[in-house]
Amino acid sequence: MKPDRTDSSAHSWFRSANCDARYGAALLVTVLLLLALGATGGWGRASLQYERGALAHYQWWRLLSAHLVHLGWRHALLNCAGLMLLWVLFAREFSPRRWLWIVLLAAATIDAGLWFLRPTVEWYLGASGVLHGVWAAGACMMYRRGEDLGAALLLLLIVKLVYEHQSGSSLFEGDLPLVSAAHLFGTLGGLLGALLPRAPAKPL
Repeated sequence: MKPDRTDSSAHSWFRSANCDARYGAALLVTVLLLLALGATGGWGRASLQYERGALAHYQWWRLLSAHLVHLGWRHALLNCAGLMLLWVLFAREFSPRRWLWIVLLAAATIDAGLWFLRPTVEWYLGASGVLHGVWAAGACMMYRRGEDLGAALLLLLIVKLVYEHQSGSSLFEGDLPLVSAAHLFGTLGGLLGALLPRAPAKPL
């Protein structure tokens, strides 16, 4: 009986951390994807990052791939750590389909914001902008349910955005180059994804 209790306890812990079954597999695949693209080094960055000149020449895959590549291992590992923390906090706040919508909307908002509102930004890469969208969406849902943690996390997000805008440096990533506008645009995209009403289901 003792192994059964241990297995039950382990399963309960993984579920409480949103790392059980398909949730755990999805997190593992996402982290491995970010690390695998990190292993491509300079070639991957040059081929996949947001780059105004390349986008002007119809390399539109960069609008998505830019959010998956990083400056180096340190940058990638920091974003993977951020992803895992947000996963523990928020993975079950929305359905997988809704999360996909939120992530894609955050990425699209960053791309559009940089292109139309920040034309001086020549290049951008990294998952942090989209992660800000995830943070905003998850905390917003918690807040709407009346949870104090949601309000605290939204306040922390606002403080972080203001600090980065004023200082020009990242609160968590130290001396890594920062495009603070990407964090702001990602936050706005995440909030839109969380607050926009769902499309009605089609009748069978």
